[in-house]
Amino acid sequence: MNIELRFFASVREAVGSSRETLIVPAEVQTVGDVRVLLQQRGGAWAEALADNRALRMAFNQQMTGAETRISEGGEVAFFPPVTGG
Repeated sequence: MNIELRFFASVREAVGSSRETLIVPAEVQTVGDVRVLLQQRGGAWAEALADNRALRMAFNQQMTGAETRISEGGEVAFFPPVTGG
């Protein structure tokens, strides 16, 4: 399955990319699975997407949780929580 990845703000800066097309293996079925798959790249990916990091995730431009199932051609986005001042 092909999906589109989008990275915003500090996540984009950490991983050095704003977008990517990714072919995911069959066992990757949720947004949380995608996060784990990317963590396995190690280095900046593991750090930026670590489980203990506060991250927001979206699927097809809708805020979502890790349990949301992905689908062919879908877009998964990662970004830090928005803070205001």
